[in-house]
Amino acid sequence: MGRITGSGGSYVLYGRSTELAALEELAARAREGRSGALVLRGEAGIGKTALLDRAAQSASASGMRVLRVTGIEPEADLAFGGLLQLLWPVQERLNELPEPQAEALRAVLGTGRTRTQDRFLTGLAVLTLLADLAEQGPLLCLVDDAQWLDQATSDALLFAARRLAAEQVAMVFATREEGFTAPGLTELRPSRLDTGDAVSLLAGLGLAPTLRDQVIAESAGNPLALIEFGAARRDDPGRFTPVTVADRVLSSYRTQIAGLPERTRLALLFAAAEGRGDLPLQMKAARTLGVGLEDLEDAERAGLIQVTESTVVFRHPLIGTAAYQGAMLARRIAVHQALADAAEDPDCRARHLPLATTSPDDGVAAELVAAAERAADRSAYAAASLLHQQAARLTPDRRAQVHRLADAATCALNAGHVGQARDLTEQAEKSTAGPEDLARLAPVRAAVMFESGHQREAARLLLRRTDAAGSELGPAMLRTGATYGWFAGDADSVREAARRLASLGEGDPMVEGMALLVDDDYGRGLPLLKDAVAAGQDGSDATRTRALHSAVLLGDDAAAMELAATEVARCRAHGLIGALPRTLHLLAERQVLAGAHRDAEASVAEAMEIARDTGLRERIAWLNGVPARIAAIEGDEQRCRDLMRDVPDVGRVAGESALSLLELAYGDYEGALGRLETAVGPGPQRHMAMAMATVADQVEAAVRLGQSERAERPMRAFEGWARAGRQPWALAVAHRCRALVDGREEDYREAVRLHGQGRRPFERARTALLYGEWLRRDRRRSEARASLRSALEHFERLRATPWVERARAELRAAGDTTTGAKATAENVLDRLTPQELQVVRLAADGNSSREIAAQLFLSRRTVEHHLYKAYPKLGVGSRRELARLNLV
Repeated sequence: MGRITGSGGSYVLYGRSTELAALEELAARAREGRSGALVLRGEAGIGKTALLDRAAQSASASGMRVLRVTGIEPEADLAFGGLLQLLWPVQERLNELPEPQAEALRAVLGTGRTRTQDRFLTGLAVLTLLADLAEQGPLLCLVDDAQWLDQATSDALLFAARRLAAEQVAMVFATREEGFTAPGLTELRPSRLDTGDAVSLLAGLGLAPTLRDQVIAESAGNPLALIEFGAARRDDPGRFTPVTVADRVLSSYRTQIAGLPERTRLALLFAAAEGRGDLPLQMKAARTLGVGLEDLEDAERAGLIQVTESTVVFRHPLIGTAAYQGAMLARRIAVHQALADAAEDPDCRARHLPLATTSPDDGVAAELVAAAERAADRSAYAAASLLHQQAARLTPDRRAQVHRLADAATCALNAGHVGQARDLTEQAEKSTAGPEDLARLAPVRAAVMFESGHQREAARLLLRRTDAAGSELGPAMLRTGATYGWFAGDADSVREAARRLASLGEGDPMVEGMALLVDDDYGRGLPLLKDAVAAGQDGSDATRTRALHSAVLLGDDAAAMELAATEVARCRAHGLIGALPRTLHLLAERQVLAGAHRDAEASVAEAMEIARDTGLRERIAWLNGVPARIAAIEGDEQRCRDLMRDVPDVGRVAGESALSLLELAYGDYEGALGRLETAVGPGPQRHMAMAMATVADQVEAAVRLGQSERAERPMRAFEGWARAGRQPWALAVAHRCRALVDGREEDYREAVRLHGQGRRPFERARTALLYGEWLRRDRRRSEARASLRSALEHFERLRATPWVERARAELRAAGDTTTGAKATAENVLDRLTPQELQVVRLAADGNSSREIAAQLFLSRRTVEHHLYKAYPKLGVGSRRELARLNLV
């Protein structure tokens, strides 16, 4: 706002030099190939729309294409209403997208036939579409009144905005103070106008100086208030206005509307209630109440609306608010009923029905449920949740009402609204004591509890309510309860879940295997986990997921790596963005064990970026455990401790293992041992894969302290686990631990032999170091040097600085005079960022930029931007040269 119209439709904006400069810089950067996004945040009337108008005008003059969407308050809960408005002019470009993305946007437009599997796939599709449009020239995407965007549209646009990089796309969101959160995007708050600019803005109204000064004082620098109050005082110098600026503006509009004929006020109410500006629909509905097109004329002459052949637009959204709020409830209900009856689109009808219905109505509730299911099919879970809630409110039958609240809670959880899901389940539970209904609510309730850190309670809730769940839901609840119990260290829950599944004839090898492990029955438990791994090779998605977790519990690095990589590839191929952070996390953990630290960092970096873009904040804290482990191995104490500050309780074992490894590396043996004894301790948690991996640290710390008895219990458990699982790395570590305690060379030799078959280079190097130390103490210095040099080579490759220093010190003590404190040779891949590493590897494998973009959820231009940055770092100039490099 803050504008004066001039010749040719141009206008002057007062007091907006900073904001205009920021918008021009954003557009200029896009024209240069550097994408970006900006949020304009401020109160109603501060001039956000005027700034967007100027940005659009300037962009068009420079040759940029402009796409624009405006949030509409009545559509705030209509699935993808905003995105439909944005995409309609460019829908012909959908066929250029990867098929899963194209189908997701066809679902938004109502032309798709398949259910969208992932709520973030639509955001990826929007990113790809904007990037493709920008291939023809720079693009400016403007979003006004973002606080009124429906959640599905908001999620999709923010996902795209956060992943812009080199696509020649600029995005600007204008929003009020509340209602639209955009963490990670730059925000700019238009300031109130100072007195000089306010005087300039009012100059054309011909106000006397005294009245002008009163208007300036009352408006508090709000440009819309200046214009409206100025016009009102000019026409009625004695008018009294309310206290706040917002109330004053609304009061001004209400006063103008109140002076219009009754039929005109009713026509404005139809426009405000309909909200989208659809003139044919408004007139079709309005005729049932005796209102016609001619009744809009007085409002149009007063400058309150603009009318075209097919649209009605309020000059400012607050005018529509005033028209709606100023109407009596009975009149609003009648208007919404007329709009519902006139609507041909069932989703449009569903938007008006709850506002026209004041008492329970089965028919209306059924229509809302159908609309909720359509919204869920398009992954618009927030809208689906609200529709289910509205249906529940209008459902006369108490049990059906509980079912609809349960569906609303499930959709809220799928939308990432954990708190809302909790509130809805609590509301439903208060409405029923029926065991079947409580069982239906249990999965959502338990998921909320698990995400909130109450894993044991979540497991036990599912087990308590399984009996009433029925054959369709019960087995899934038991499997989930067993998994929650395992993570919580609740042996009883795992055993109980396994027993009940067996009694139902639904035996699950993973659950049965876990139940045997918590009772130390490795001989029977681990073979069952092997069966679960084998079953996942050609099974369903759920079976493959259980196979992956079984491989992790089993310590089968090869199978776990293959299954994790396959699952990541499946998520990429189908656009399952929401599942990727968890799957990449599992892959990254396996990559650390394999010594592929840079690969692991790339996996974690991608997972964190997706988690941030999709609001999965809990997963970010979980992910920190992977770089913390790398930092511990590499001796970066500050980074390791910084990363571990935010690890959630359920991931504490992983965090404590990283910190204990760091303490072990620097000789704080008491600190390392005490930390692990506290974190792992007795109980089922010691059977977790990560806890088993820390036994070697416990044993070494205890032996260094001369207190090997403190390591005896975990060492015996680990030996039994290793013998039953027959994983070479585990058997090697078991022999190393026994050699440390008993001092027998045959154990060291067997450990070295078995490491040759395994996949964990850090453990192999530690064995070589400890064996070399033992040989030196046995005065076999030549053999010691050979073992220590092997350890040194592996540690240097891993950048394991404290361990490198230990190996060098041992070599010097063994009489090696050639080993100095030389710098570790640089790996050329260390020059690349994690995302550059991912891109160059895919490019070296022959993938095109478009194929890489689809896999990494980026745009083609961003992929090429990363390639061009990577080439000089690697000393190459083309993809052909890239393919010749060793990028392992």
